[in-house]
Amino acid sequence: MADQLIRATAAEGGIRAVGVITTRLTEVARQRHQLSYVATAALGRSMAAGLLLASSMKKEGSRVNIRIKGNGPMKGLLVDAGLDGTVRGYVQNPRVELPPTPQGKLNVGGAIGSEGYVYVIRDVGYGYPYSSTVELVSGEIGDDITHYLVSSEQTPSALLLGVFVGGEGVTAAGGLLIQIMPKAARDEALIELLESRIGPLKGFTPLLQAGKSLTDILHELLGDLGLTIFPDVQLVRFDCRCSFDRVLGALKMLGEDELLDMIEKDNGAEATCEFCGEVYQASRDHLGQLIADLRQEQAEA
Repeated sequence: MADQLIRATAAEGGIRAVGVITTRLTEVARQRHQLSYVATAALGRSMAAGLLLASSMKKEGSRVNIRIKGNGPMKGLLVDAGLDGTVRGYVQNPRVELPPTPQGKLNVGGAIGSEGYVYVIRDVGYGYPYSSTVELVSGEIGDDITHYLVSSEQTPSALLLGVFVGGEGVTAAGGLLIQIMPKAARDEALIELLESRIGPLKGFTPLLQAGKSLTDILHELLGDLGLTIFPDVQLVRFDCRCSFDRVLGALKMLGEDELLDMIEKDNGAEATCEFCGEVYQASRDHLGQLIADLRQEQAEA
């Protein structure tokens, strides 16, 4: 099944639901960053969360950044997701591996740590970005993003995130976000009903592994509550905006002395994009042209 995102409403607009499948893009991230099993799960959950959060934004070009910093051996991660369905990200310690939990699951909480912070920045496409910080709840990503939604956006939310990774790579990944909108926030019976249906679920990836589509999952949870699934299915993908021109621009900012030092000591420069792992090589000729450009700019100033 292709990586995709669908949106829906229920209870006469009192419920907003978004589901996303991110299996392929999580595998792309795993390969690009050579992630361990637990790092794959952590980044995969966070990328799914980023796409789910970005899905509610309105203006073209809007993006969400999620930065998680914890006291565990993974140290932290960063995800950048857009309304356009693109996402990228990286973890600070991609090789960390831990024994599974007593329940046999990947120990994402132990890798991230239970003490630290979640930083969320929403760039709505105009004005100043909106930022918020909350403390980590468990380091398991889903609990922490849910805590952010309730604490910072005052939106009762249920969030399911999952990544299944084995010897053949990522075979299932994605997430589901269900939110109670203000018009239904005081409907205690509705909230209790949703809790009774979502609470028993053992995760998101078991639903995918059972062969269920996003539509199937939403119908099972909300089908009797006036569910309306929007017809537009959005494809999502791992995508990075880095380029060789951007690398040259960054090198130019180092100044003439630093560029001359790179030419003398290294005969060029190498830069690796943190978000996607792409490696760029700048030759001595490239650096020489940057120096020439700097000198010309100084002469014209």
